[in-house]
Amino acid sequence: MKKFVKLFAVLSLALIALSACGSSDSGKSAASSSTKAKTEKTSSSEKHDPVTLNLAAAASLKYSFDDKLIPMFQKAYPWITVKGTYDSSGKLQTQIEEGMDADVFFSAATKQMTALTDANLVDKDSVVDLLENKVVLIIPKDSKEDIKSFDDLSKANKVAVGDPASVPAGQYAKEALTSMNLWDGLQDKLSLGTNVTEVLNWVAEGSADAGVVYATDAATMKDKVKVVATAPADSLKTPVVYPIGIVTASKHKDEAKLLIDYLQKDDAMKVFEDYGFKSNLKK
Repeated sequence: MKKFVKLFAVLSLALIALSACGSSDSGKSAASSSTKAKTEKTSSSEKHDPVTLNLAAAASLKYSFDDKLIPMFQKAYPWITVKGTYDSSGKLQTQIEEGMDADVFFSAATKQMTALTDANLVDKDSVVDLLENKVVLIIPKDSKEDIKSFDDLSKANKVAVGDPASVPAGQYAKEALTSMNLWDGLQDKLSLGTNVTEVLNWVAEGSADAGVVYATDAATMKDKVKVVATAPADSLKTPVVYPIGIVTASKHKDEAKLLIDYLQKDDAMKVFEDYGFKSNLKK
């Protein structure tokens, strides 16, 4: 009987010890889960110094960024303020070469991005070919001119395109029109814009009978311009691709990478698509 009592006591102590151990492990597990949850909620600006991120982007990206993408990104990362500068990619390239205070460059063509990566002014391994666009022919919404295709441009008195020397949209326009054997015959009719937004405005206000812009630009002024044709796929050697990358001189590369990563997410890509762009990301 005494042996039985001793055995029972030993087993009881063992069970108590195991229970205490399990409770401790459970407590540790709960504490660990709590810590993990807190860590995952570190998007609070209290844990970060304020940062201003300077974005140099093609003019055709202005509306999508100012209207939607910048507010969305800043809500996700409230310690980061994004300031956008928008112009032709050629002008932005030159400004970056001259020391422009930029953290991220978003070009409307690969030519300008390649020039900057070759000059070690944009980090080559950061570049993402993010978007694709289309080249379209537009006329004023209330136009009385009989312009329904690129071949009809001979009927126009003035045709607006971006300056091929610095504006990617103009370079694509020249390439497409040259491929269609129209460029040389239009020389006396051309008005060269300093960026694609200027071309769009000329057509919208009726100071040009027609213009060649990106599909995304035309989409921002549906009430003032009308798309009458899209440049044939075989009229361009390569698709209209928009690459984005981190400027080598940036002092905020971590934040710049956050922006580039964010723009690849589904929510951001949906915004781009709403503004007429197409994803160029490989699935």
